[in-house]
Formats: sequence, structure tokens, C-alpha cells
Amino acid sequence: MPATEMKCALVTGGSRGIGAAIAKRLAADGFAVAVNYAGNTEAAAGVVAAIEAAGGRARAFQADVADPDAVRSMIDTVTESFGTPEVLVNSAGILTLSPIAEMEDEAFDRLIAVNLKGTFNTLREASRRMAPGGRVINLSTSVIGMRLPSYALYAATKSAVEVMGAVLANELRGRGITVNAVAPGPTATELFLDGKTEEQIAGLANANPLQRLGEPEDIAGVVSFLAGPDGGWVNGQTLRANGGMN
Repeated sequence: MPATEMKCALVTGGSRGIGAAIAKRLAADGFAVAVNYAGNTEAAAGVVAAIEAAGGRARAFQADVADPDAVRSMIDTVTESFGTPEVLVNSAGILTLSPIAEMEDEAFDRLIAVNLKGTFNTLREASRRMAPGGRVINLSTSVIGMRLPSYALYAATKSAVEVMGAVLANELRGRGITVNAVAPGPTATELFLDGKTEEQIAGLANANPLQRLGEPEDIAGVVSFLAGPDGGWVNGQTLRANGGMN
């Protein structure tokens, strides 16, 4: 497909983990992919190189999603390169674990800034720019329902993301744009595995009836469905991609 006819997908946090798998899958689906990253230039370049080696089209775009001006400038540049994004995937996020009593103010502020305000910043731009037929997909977490100690603030930011996306779906009434969330369960990424013992990992892997951790490609497949033609009738929903974990 000529570059001028390719639809554009913007994937925030697309340099590693689930975001990288999503970027590669959407490129395989025929999208020109804008791979957003915060600071790891080498990782972002690696994702772009992998996409191009497979015959796809991609480019890395640096921006801290917590900065509204940086987000606005990034989307301007993406639009100049690939056209207005027709798919937005909000995968950028950070995880800081701490009991509420021990949570530091700086960690609290950064979690809110990246996970919640970062998503808000891109949603605001998408709601202003997206053409009919657009797809917005936010990444949440199935941890929301588990009430695990030390996950309070992380789960709270993702709960807010789910609600914000569902409200936006209603605000975009009449424009033909869908807004959904995907809530992964425990997934074998650096973000998830870091700091956990083998016993903890095994316990979480067995928390679902399929008795394994998710893989980033499992989540990418769900995002691909929502971004593709078969996902067009799903709107304002959260899909819990967790192997059946309660």
C-alpha cells in the first residue's frame, strides 16, 4: 500500500513491553505506526527497525505524555509525517508499588502525571482532531479488581482512565469514533516482572484458569481487534484480557 494511503496509528509508550508488541502488530495490520517514547531512544529505534524489517512503516516520536505542550507538538509532527492518527493507543504508563502509608508525594505525583494526565492529554487532542472512523484504545489493568496491597495508586489511576474513556465515548456521539479500554492481567513484561520473586510470579500466573502469564502479543491481538474493522461495534467498553482471572 502506498505510504499516502496508509492509516496512521499512534502508540504511546511504544518502545517496550506491551506498547512495543502493539506497535509491531498494528504495523503488520497495515498501519503506519508512530512509536512514542519518553526517553529510551535506543529501544524506540529497535521497534522501528523491527517494523521496517518486516516490511512495515514506522517512525519514533519522543514526548513525555505528562507534558501537554509536548503531546500537542508530537501529534503535530506525527500528522505532518503520516497524517492525522486514525488510531490512538494509550500504552504509556509507569508502575510504582507502595502501601498507602508509605507512598511518597513525588511518586504519587508522577503516577498521576503519567498514567492519568498523560492519557488525558492525548485524549483531549484526539477528541479535537480525529476524523470519523477513529479508534481510541486506552490501556488499563485487571489489577483493579484484585485489590492487591501496594497497588492502590496504580489501580486508582487506571480506574480513572477507564471512566474517562467511557465518558469520552459518549462525548463523541455522532462522530463515528469509538473509545475502549483493554485491561491486561499479569503479563510477562519488564514492568511486571521487576522486583517480584519466582514464587510471586508463579502465584500470579496461576491466578487465571489458563495458568500462565499473558504475553505482550496476547494484548496486542485484542488491541488489533478493536482497531480493526471487526471491532467497530464495540464502544465505551473495557475488555479484560487476563485469561479469565477474577
